[in-house]
Amino acid sequence: MNYRWNFRETIDEDAVQNLITTLQLPRPIANVLVGRGMSTVDDVATYFAPDLSRLHSPWLMDGMEEAVTRICQAIDQGESVWIHGDYDVDGTSSTALILHFLRGLGVSVDYHIPNRLDEGFGFMPLSVDLAQEFGAKVIITVDVGVTATKAVEYAKERGIDVIICDHHQAAEVLPPALAILDPIKPGCNYPFKDLAACGVVYKLVSAICERRGIEGVAHKYLDLVAIASAADIAPLADENRIMSHYGLQQLNEQPRPGLKGLIDCAGLTIGQLSNASVIFGLAPRINAAGRLGDPRRAVEMMIQESEITAFRIAQQLEHDNRMRRAIDEETYDDAARQAEAYIAEQPETRALVLHDPNWHAGVIGIVASRLVERFHLPTVMLTTIEGVAKGSARSIKSFDIHSALKSCEELMIEFGGHKHAAGLSLRVEHIPELRQRINAIAMEQLASLELVAEIQIDAELQLNELSPNFIKYLSKFAPYGYSNHRPVFYSKHVVSANGVKIVGNNHLKFRALQNNFAIDAIGFNLGHKLEQCSNGKVFSMVYTLEENTFSGSAMPQVRIKDIRPE
Repeated sequence: MNYRWNFRETIDEDAVQNLITTLQLPRPIANVLVGRGMSTVDDVATYFAPDLSRLHSPWLMDGMEEAVTRICQAIDQGESVWIHGDYDVDGTSSTALILHFLRGLGVSVDYHIPNRLDEGFGFMPLSVDLAQEFGAKVIITVDVGVTATKAVEYAKERGIDVIICDHHQAAEVLPPALAILDPIKPGCNYPFKDLAACGVVYKLVSAICERRGIEGVAHKYLDLVAIASAADIAPLADENRIMSHYGLQQLNEQPRPGLKGLIDCAGLTIGQLSNASVIFGLAPRINAAGRLGDPRRAVEMMIQESEITAFRIAQQLEHDNRMRRAIDEETYDDAARQAEAYIAEQPETRALVLHDPNWHAGVIGIVASRLVERFHLPTVMLTTIEGVAKGSARSIKSFDIHSALKSCEELMIEFGGHKHAAGLSLRVEHIPELRQRINAIAMEQLASLELVAEIQIDAELQLNELSPNFIKYLSKFAPYGYSNHRPVFYSKHVVSANGVKIVGNNHLKFRALQNNFAIDAIGFNLGHKLEQCSNGKVFSMVYTLEENTFSGSAMPQVRIKDIRPE
């Protein structure tokens, strides 16, 4: 893929100089901070030292008073509670959190997570029937519900109060629930809008703890919030960053019994877990529970007190994840061929809507994300289940796929999601019209330049500025994730000090030399750039810095994102 290099706009030099002088920061670190909007000493202190006391009060969320009062009434009167969750990481983590918490208070509580293949997405009347069988007087939905008007009305007719904990876009008419906790619903003035659903549930639990005088209890669930936030690509800003910081700390210092086996199955090391460990190690295995089987397994694993039982479940998920990867590759190859053929026929296309009735519903979301990475086009992938086209949509930075689907609402049976990811179902015969309309919207909204993937560059760096002090401050930017990526640096007039090797599966490896300072560098999948950086040629590079652990020692290493000849 070709990239356009996008340098941050001119930044406030006075603010940079103030940070350098006051905090003794290396200039490139100060440049990154100011470029990312942290221009005062207080901004930087808050960012470098996350503090739970800076979390927003849960009572600021609209509906919180009603939700807490009703749940406390259920606790005090011995009423049964039903949880309805979703089958992805955010949904299962949210379910595990509220389930474990309420059981800890002695509440009679059970839950339902729909099977992806049989029931599809969302809060359905079937779950209300199950809740009624259980004898529940309260249903709490997590990661779903804000568009589930029919199911909420159905519950209300049966005398069951519904409390919705969601973070998705609401429909124009809100369901008639007792309380709807959703920071982005119309009329909610909660100051932070980007919580994962598990973050919303954590806020509910925090408020209940506050009401009942057990404030510290909520904090022990921050590990689940960190996992859900990472997996759901929630922006690691504001309180998401604070909760993720402490949640990762808990995972590294005292992981719950239900996660130890999963960490082991993923080949990860307790004490060295990062957001990337969650995204690429833990999340796919948790997701595998719902992609290829019963999603309840993920919840049961997370709430387990027995490490042995949890490890057995983790082994099942590891097995399913390996199967998922095999199906994933087959589906990806097939979908990529379909996309290439479509682009060859329609070279001006601005969006992909792909359909195959034989694709596995459990992997098309993952494959859609991979196609977006490959073609840099908004992508909808659909399979057919019982005569209905169901699927997932993923998008690029500059295109709101949820808004595009909403403009085609009359074609849909159901849809829901975010700006960059959504789920949908429609009649198979409506797919050609959806393809035409989504492409027309993308043609109108996307300039050709926006179809070229960009690399956002934070600051220029001379390699000889890589001092221990620099590395110390750079480490304070973690945890990394969406909207808090590793700083990307730019260096020019670089040469290879010792020749360039191709290692592994088409990766560049060499010693980068600039101004008599050399450092190990690796460029994954950049083997096609070999000619641009070998034989003494001078080049520029954009890259991140990471630690490479070898023989017990951690050394900084350049991870190249792109190279250009000079």
